[in-house]
Amino acid sequence: MNERIIPIADARYNAGTPSVPADPDPATGRLADAHGRMLRDLRISVTDRCNFRCSYCMPPAVFDRNFQFLPHSSLLSFEEIARMARIFAGHGVEKIRITGGEPLLRRNIEALIGMLAEIRGVQDRPLEITLTTNASLLARKAGALAAAGLRRVTVSLDALDDGVFRAMNSADFPVADVLAGIDAAATAGLRSIKINMVVKRGVNDQEIVPMARHFRGTGHIVRFIEFMDVGASNGWRLDDVVPSAEVIARISEHFPLDPVAPQYPGEVAARWRYADGSGEIGVISSVSRPFCSSCNRARLSTEGKLFTCLFATSGHDLRALLRGGYSDQQISGAIAQLWGQRTDRYSEIRSEATSGLRRIEMSYIGG
Repeated sequence: MNERIIPIADARYNAGTPSVPADPDPATGRLADAHGRMLRDLRISVTDRCNFRCSYCMPPAVFDRNFQFLPHSSLLSFEEIARMARIFAGHGVEKIRITGGEPLLRRNIEALIGMLAEIRGVQDRPLEITLTTNASLLARKAGALAAAGLRRVTVSLDALDDGVFRAMNSADFPVADVLAGIDAAATAGLRSIKINMVVKRGVNDQEIVPMARHFRGTGHIVRFIEFMDVGASNGWRLDDVVPSAEVIARISEHFPLDPVAPQYPGEVAARWRYADGSGEIGVISSVSRPFCSSCNRARLSTEGKLFTCLFATSGHDLRALLRGGYSDQQISGAIAQLWGQRTDRYSEIRSEATSGLRRIEMSYIGG
């Protein structure tokens, strides 16, 4: 008998309501966790829906036509998201990344971008607003997003070969349309466009060099990401991981590379520059070379659960506070308590014991 297992139906709701300090201290812009890691980056999922079914994120055997996504009433409104962003900015968040699912599926997403662009952080500095997308709708949305205040975009593209790409996205979506979206983003004035490629051995690793070759000299930066054990449904195996060192070696055979110093503390991707000056690439090595020690990112799910690690097994229900009549200072105090107690370092302690944990899906809290 065939049984269909949906491992996240209950896990995505696994979140407790945070306690609120009786007399919360005002935010100082410098919020450190138990390991001294400062909060600087907030990733906000605006939808759990996606029009792709990539095997490493939303495998079609699980996320089929019968899968029940969150009802619209459960999602944070744009006003609630902007309120949360202002509170986090008070704690020192400098960058907000809008993600999903596929964020461009959220209707009028450019209105949210405009609201976030008005927020000021510590020392009255504007926040850096970025967005990650599969680019299926980017060609038609790029102009409006840029006009609303978006400055950077990251596009997921796992292959240039059309057959490999269509097989990976399980949506029969062509590479040409993704490339058109990237071109539209550049035309609209979005800067530092990054292209994320999740590399899985035996599936698309033959595309490493073609991806490097295609975007070399364009000003866009390809980032090669090790296939990660996010969630409980993507069938992750260590044998499927292509270590970043191997990626660099393969590319260097064709286009010599030199290492580049990080631009800022906690930068996820290790940077490499082409020796001939024709641009750079990045590698994200969360399996082979974990960077938990400098992780400064928090994640807010589409219906307001706070997760302090990409590999979390549970979250904290901030929506209950948003809709429960609590003040900004009270919610700020609750966040300060949660971050101050944070000890997450999953990738550094990845083991047989931790591999069996039921983690939250990437499509639910964003990458």
